[in-house]
Amino acid sequence: MSTYLFNLGRFSFRNKWWVIGAWLALLVILGGLIGALQPKFAKDFDLPGTDGGVAMSQMQQYFPEVTKSQTEANTIIVLGTDKSKPTDKLADHTVEIDKLVNDLRQLPHVSATDKNPQTSTIANPVTAAQLMPQMASKVLGDDGRVGQITVHQSINVMDLKPEDKKALTDILERHRGHGIEVAATMGVMQAQEQPGKAEMIGFAIAFVVMIIAFGAIVAAFIPLITGMVGVGLTMMLLTVSAKFMSVNQTATAIVTMLGIAVSIDYALFIVSRYRSERERGGDPADAAGRAVGTAGSAVVFAGLTVMIAVAALTVIGIPLIAQMGLGAAVAVAVAVLAALTLIPALLGATGRFAFSPKIPWIRHAQESATADTLGVKYGRAIVKRPIPFIVGGLLILILAALPMSRMELGMDTVSDDEVAAQSLLARGFGEGNGAPLIAVVHADKGTVNDAATAAVKEIQGMPGVAQPTTLTWLGNGSGPLGTQNANTAIISVTPISSASSPQTHDLVEKIRSTSPAIAKQGAELHVGGQTAIMSDLTAKLDKALIPYLIVVVGLAFLIMIGVFRSLWVPLIGTLGFIFSVLATFGATVFFFQEGGLGLIDHTKPILSFLPIFLIGVVFGLAMDYQVFLVTRMREEYIHGMGAKEAIIAGYRHGARVVTSAAIIMISVFSAFMLAPDTMAKMMGFSMAIAIFFDAFIIRMTVVPAVIALLGDRAWGLPKWLDKLVVNFDIEGEAVRDRGLAP
Repeated sequence: MSTYLFNLGRFSFRNKWWVIGAWLALLVILGGLIGALQPKFAKDFDLPGTDGGVAMSQMQQYFPEVTKSQTEANTIIVLGTDKSKPTDKLADHTVEIDKLVNDLRQLPHVSATDKNPQTSTIANPVTAAQLMPQMASKVLGDDGRVGQITVHQSINVMDLKPEDKKALTDILERHRGHGIEVAATMGVMQAQEQPGKAEMIGFAIAFVVMIIAFGAIVAAFIPLITGMVGVGLTMMLLTVSAKFMSVNQTATAIVTMLGIAVSIDYALFIVSRYRSERERGGDPADAAGRAVGTAGSAVVFAGLTVMIAVAALTVIGIPLIAQMGLGAAVAVAVAVLAALTLIPALLGATGRFAFSPKIPWIRHAQESATADTLGVKYGRAIVKRPIPFIVGGLLILILAALPMSRMELGMDTVSDDEVAAQSLLARGFGEGNGAPLIAVVHADKGTVNDAATAAVKEIQGMPGVAQPTTLTWLGNGSGPLGTQNANTAIISVTPISSASSPQTHDLVEKIRSTSPAIAKQGAELHVGGQTAIMSDLTAKLDKALIPYLIVVVGLAFLIMIGVFRSLWVPLIGTLGFIFSVLATFGATVFFFQEGGLGLIDHTKPILSFLPIFLIGVVFGLAMDYQVFLVTRMREEYIHGMGAKEAIIAGYRHGARVVTSAAIIMISVFSAFMLAPDTMAKMMGFSMAIAIFFDAFIIRMTVVPAVIALLGDRAWGLPKWLDKLVVNFDIEGEAVRDRGLAP
């Protein structure tokens, strides 16, 4: 394979303008297709094969208006009096509440009906309770001290922009400080910040790191250009594909994050190898060929490992996560192609200026066969006394992993801005208010009246249901509440406990357990709604974790056997990954679930999809560093160096690159911690700390130390297996000296 890559690299270098032109033409063509086809990303969330998915499908079919209303912004405005004044009630603040209501009616996307005071559903809860006493418990709680107003805006929640949220928060701010507390939750409060800020911060830090790594300005730009082209091309491909298949907009976030990281990493590796090959002499085109033939082989297999890890997310069976995985795999594939073709073309275009102007005060930016850099000193210390490094590294990870035993999974999507409103809701109406379960009763033949009535009676007798006496059902027929000739009914059930609590999950399962009794009435029962969907999502992810781990680790292990032609090196790398992931889970639990050191104001359960997501992405990236660092050790070993000397040589040539790549990754992921939302902080922190644990403790410390202990035994396969494993020549032995004088 190295011969093919050598020829590809040399061809791209010599035909630089054609290659660069081809990449630009591809961008222009895809941009034109987007303009002509006008594709749109999907905004719905499906969970096929689950009870909640069936319920939502039936709602879409038989209650389209209700379903449409649920996908639009329904914001709950919560009012509360000062708790220190027990005699103070909302009725004492009617004038101020009326002013608030009038302002809320003027929000964008509010219907003409709601803007009209005579017909508006946006009403003062005190007045509403007086006019409709039967609804008092729905709008007033805590003996009249807490109230809620629902504001419906005809805009899909996926289309919400920060300006929509600001329009509401500005109104709330104007009405605070008049003896009542005003807060909001759900609806427009869940509008996402516009993407781009975190990515730009990541690019800026990456640029600084690459200047330090190369000691030159021009060379630092090359990986950035590759990253931007790669991510831009991938996003365009996904956008065009949205015309022909369902692609969820949410899935694009991981594509951007991972695409930036691997594009820069792979480019960094190729450019670094090119510089060392230029030092050996010969034609620059041959140096580019050797760089792609050697480092490019490592990039191909590293990329293949990442693609397997993220594409295997499809085994979970959740369309959104499958799209995330496949989109990320496309991003990695584009990054690999860019590293093999666009990088040598850009190196050819910059010519002798690639590594200029040099930054004089940056030491050891250029590899040296004799200089004792910090990386070489560290490698020599590990080789000399490997056991203390192994014990120390694993001990740090074990201590970090201890809180993992207390990990709680959930799908708490409440942002930090909503915490005050959620607290008021819990005080006045219970923690489950605003997150109802939707029981759907459907009969294929006849009417659903008897079955729906029986379902209501069953649910009313269950513990954990808020205000059970007010339960009723709404049919899709005619007459009051659609109860005449209805074949489908919905029952809105408000739990006492919060949406992400185990008690609510138990209530979902209790309602579903009545399905056999309802079936005797000639109907079927399913439970949907956002709360039930999230409960199903958590359960499905739990079941998929072990199969996913087996698929990812198993396939990657087989690939690494071929890459390293060893059993020990893949085994060490895989076990080390398990240590780093457990440590990541423990650290995330400590800070985000338990509020360790007070760094997080509003703690919450660990996101249900985080473990699988983290395993997929981090395993792929971890194997990147394993391939980048250890292949150079093997390359030197098979060319005659002793086992320990080869490890030191690997540090000499690879420590700076791997360290720079890891810092870039950590910077890109850490930038997401600047978001105001705890969920985004959790994602960014877990990814960044996972890279830190795996790159610096496992790949740069523990793995080389264990290889040093094993010595020559680390490199080699049993004879029977050696005959079966294809020689991929990842070290580039066939092209190592191509274009050089004998």
